Amino acid sequence: MSALAFPRLTPWVGRLIVANAVVLLVLQTVAPALSGWLAFSPSGALARPWTFVTYMFVHSGLLHLAFNSLFLYFLGTAVEARMGSRAFPLFYLLCGLGGAVFSLALSGLMSVPPFVGASGAVLGVAVAFAMYWPDAEMMVFPIPFPIRARTLVIALVAFDVVMALAPGRDGVAHLAHLGGALVAYAYFRLQGLPRALELPAAPRPVESAMAIRRAHRAKEPPVPRPRPTRVEREPDPASAEIDRVLDKISAQGIHSLTPEEKRFLAEASEKKRRDSLH
Repeated sequence: MSALAFPRLTPWVGRLIVANAVVLLVLQTVAPALSGWLAFSPSGALARPWTFVTYMFVHSGLLHLAFNSLFLYFLGTAVEARMGSRAFPLFYLLCGLGGAVFSLALSGLMSVPPFVGASGAVLGVAVAFAMYWPDAEMMVFPIPFPIRARTLVIALVAFDVVMALAPGRDGVAHLAHLGGALVAYAYFRLQGLPRALELPAAPRPVESAMAIRRAHRAKEPPVPRPRPTRVEREPDPASAEIDRVLDKISAQGIHSLTPEEKRFLAEASEKKRRDSLH
């Protein structure tokens, strides 16, 4: 299914696959009557709040379980390795909760029958994979050519939108899929928001002074070849002082600077910043 060909199983992906398999085995052998108590139904969700979590560990059959487990294995292992084994299970549960909440929110506008399955959480993991590696190429049966991760996820989300709005019912919880995908997308966008709003850090005096010296030397004209009537060019006092202070830092460290020398570097840095703005 994927060009990542049999990745190493990560801890939480393995635990989730085993948990889903054990729940399916118990429900189909020992306690089949519990399926209705664990499924999520918008009409009775507030009376049975545990179903916001339990529904994502229940599957309608072996094929349903196998499909979700394969997606979780091929995509979730890479996401867990990148995200970390602390954040990954919380992210997975958050996407699953998003699927239930989104379905509940829209149940007043359309009919939403009870549903089970980890597909909402798994689609959230797929969104995370596409956010981390949008251009990763994947082979998906029965398509005979590789598809980029971003294209695959967009196609899956578009399919769920179309099927959720279609008049007929196919028994698949498309709204839960969309809720998991939306929560995953919002998770990554909110993660990047502080970095987008972060103001650039003020340059340190030593780094700014180094930049001043490099810029000053780049602007200096080349020294002319010696001529009999050469006129010696007077050295730039500011440049000479910057060289002296930086040489002192290189030899003795920044803590060796006097208050006057530190003030001089700060003023030189500010002058360089103002010059760069004009």
